[in-house]
Amino acid sequence: MVSSVGEQLLVGEAGHVQMAGLGLCMAMRVLPFSNMGSSPPQATLQDFLEIPTTTTVMLHELLLALLGYTGDLIIDQREEQESIGVFLSPNAPISEECTFKLAPDISFIQPSERDVIERLITLGFYYRELDRFATKSRNLSWIRTVNKSPLSRTSEVTTGKKENQSVYRRAIANGIVEVLSVYRSAVLQIEQKLLSDSVPILATVTQGLNKFFVLLPPLYELILEIERDSICGGRLLNLLHKRCHCGVPELQACIQRLLWHGHQVMYNQLASWMVYGILNDQYGEFFISRQANGDTEHDSSQPDMLEKFGRMATNDGALADWHLGFHISLDMLPEYIPMRVAESVLFAGKAVRVLRNPSPAFRYQDAEYHQHKPRGSQKLQGFVERFSFQKESALDKKIGEELLPQIEADKIEAMLQDLKESSEFHKRSFECAVDSIRATAASHLWQLVVVRADLNGHLKALKDYFLLAKGDFFQSFLEESRQLMRLPPRQSTAGADLMVPFQLAAIKTISDEDKYFPRVSLRMPSFGISVKSSQVDLPKAKAFSEGDSSVLSDASEMSLDGWDGIALEYSVDWPLQLFFTQDVLSKYRRIFQYLLRLKRTQMELEKSWASVMHQEHTDFAQHRNDRVSYSISHQRRQRFRPMWRVREHMAFLIRNLQFYIQVDVIESQWNVLQTHIQDSQDFTELVGFHQEYLSALISQSFLDIGSVSRILDGIMKLCLQFCWNIENRESSANTVELEHITEEFNKKSNSLYTILRSSRLAGSQRAPFLRRFLLRLNYNSFFEATARGVLNVVRPRPTLPILN
Repeated sequence: MVSSVGEQLLVGEAGHVQMAGLGLCMAMRVLPFSNMGSSPPQATLQDFLEIPTTTTVMLHELLLALLGYTGDLIIDQREEQESIGVFLSPNAPISEECTFKLAPDISFIQPSERDVIERLITLGFYYRELDRFATKSRNLSWIRTVNKSPLSRTSEVTTGKKENQSVYRRAIANGIVEVLSVYRSAVLQIEQKLLSDSVPILATVTQGLNKFFVLLPPLYELILEIERDSICGGRLLNLLHKRCHCGVPELQACIQRLLWHGHQVMYNQLASWMVYGILNDQYGEFFISRQANGDTEHDSSQPDMLEKFGRMATNDGALADWHLGFHISLDMLPEYIPMRVAESVLFAGKAVRVLRNPSPAFRYQDAEYHQHKPRGSQKLQGFVERFSFQKESALDKKIGEELLPQIEADKIEAMLQDLKESSEFHKRSFECAVDSIRATAASHLWQLVVVRADLNGHLKALKDYFLLAKGDFFQSFLEESRQLMRLPPRQSTAGADLMVPFQLAAIKTISDEDKYFPRVSLRMPSFGISVKSSQVDLPKAKAFSEGDSSVLSDASEMSLDGWDGIALEYSVDWPLQLFFTQDVLSKYRRIFQYLLRLKRTQMELEKSWASVMHQEHTDFAQHRNDRVSYSISHQRRQRFRPMWRVREHMAFLIRNLQFYIQVDVIESQWNVLQTHIQDSQDFTELVGFHQEYLSALISQSFLDIGSVSRILDGIMKLCLQFCWNIENRESSANTVELEHITEEFNKKSNSLYTILRSSRLAGSQRAPFLRRFLLRLNYNSFFEATARGVLNVVRPRPTLPILN
């Protein structure tokens, strides 16, 4: 229970204002005034009471001063200094000190009474300043400037005539008006007591107004701080919330009432944002705001919401709004609202915008979704052609209501209405309501992205093509393009040259039922040439000969490593763009390039062995009857036998690394992701799970460790160089080159093993599968022994048993 003053503040009856006005008119009729605009009829106090005239005039002028009107006995020093008349302009700045004083030439008042009166008239000064602040803040003349031309508004800004408007200040001013109405009613009651008493005394005034000495001075300091620091919006709510923590019940109830008025504005903005997806913030006071380059929604207050939705951008604009359009304004975020809750508000509003404004392309794609339903499947068949704006708006409304049913929107609005009707702000209730609204929006957004947009199918497609799950396709592609990639890429036709093997591999391995393959395109980032999987001229493709290297004889050739820049692109439609951001797709591209280099290296090691063995068998068949030639061939094979041992070491390392990434990393993490997708129905949780999935792929593949990734790149380059050199065995220079490659490979492989078994990686999330990888590599302690030898650690190398 609050005090009587607090109860009156919560009631705020209009009758008090009218009664105070009547009492003021009575006093003006009784007393002579020198500074009023029109002189009221003169009368003497003896007409009402038989009391001394001087005392009665003093008391009534005191009552007028308590309502902000000074006269001959109680003067306003500011008015006398500035000579601006009785009424100050509302736009005049608030005085920083009390300017109400007793006239210096008054001699009939005792010093003790003078002290009491000077203390009382400070209430009149506070009342006048509070009333001026409320009048200024509640002035609605700025509404007329909405229909003005932009040129006139610009001139107002440049000349400084336009004041900074604030809907939060207006709400606080409404609360101050309630407080002042209670104060005026108290002054009226005092006047009635004075008129009814036979001998009016000053103690009656003091006794009736003592309770306002704990209210008006703090309120005056409040508005003084607001005006001095230009506080508005969330910063104003934060200031009021801090002032609520005091030990005076009456003042606490008063400040809480002001805070309640401010929260009404915030709840209205929350309802507009979280129910309709519209940011209703004309003056930048809400803690959710647009980016600096975004268009301010000045027309968000229009009643016709459907027309508003029809004008909003639904494709690229909606995507930009989701990722970059809105942010949390920390300057306007009250301190008692945690950042987590503010982020939930931001997400809920953005989700509602997406659900209420589906993309036109999705509107047609959604027809296929409805064809599988027994009802309503024929209603969308006639909307493939171009319709008028009214029909498009009606269809958008229909689909929007399906994505976010009206009953759900009503629940969200009801939760906010309950918070709005509460007399106090309860932090726990507010956070619970926001979390519930966020969960509702996230659930419907999950339904849109996962169910209607077939998220899992696209994830499977990304796994097939970016993570090389379709190994037969990429095996065929690398075989078709093997001779092409043995030479440096040409800058002018590198992308076109890749088009032929890419499409030939698709014809051999990709079925026509794969609806995701047309979304995949191959490109060379270094040259900026993109190759669509569905755009290829097959007759021309057949004209390309696998062994024809004349197509790459351009003078502006790149290095052989230029083929490592091959990348995939994946076309994503709305609303999957909310899930597959450019950052996500760039991570997929990074993993794809790494896996493709690894698979290319593994294939070259196998092809080189098969090619050389085929040549050896051919030579043996041709020269088996010629002992001289056979002897020379046998000596050459013996000389290159150590090279085959090195090739086997290379293949062993690459095969184990490839198996580790494809099975231990990709497949295991894919199963974890599928479990999360089945168990979760929250879009934000799903985004987090997918980010964890990509992070695990990158970290467990060692792409986030610069030293390891550089060593692996170097090993793969050495393997390719080894394969290309070993097939040209006639040159003596190749022998020296092969020995150098062998030495470098041994160093890098030993360094790789040393880093992977270090204590820094032993405790990370890579540890479980990393131990399996190391066990496969070092099953016979060969890597450990050679690594210790490189580190100059004396340890006998294990010897193989001699079989008799």
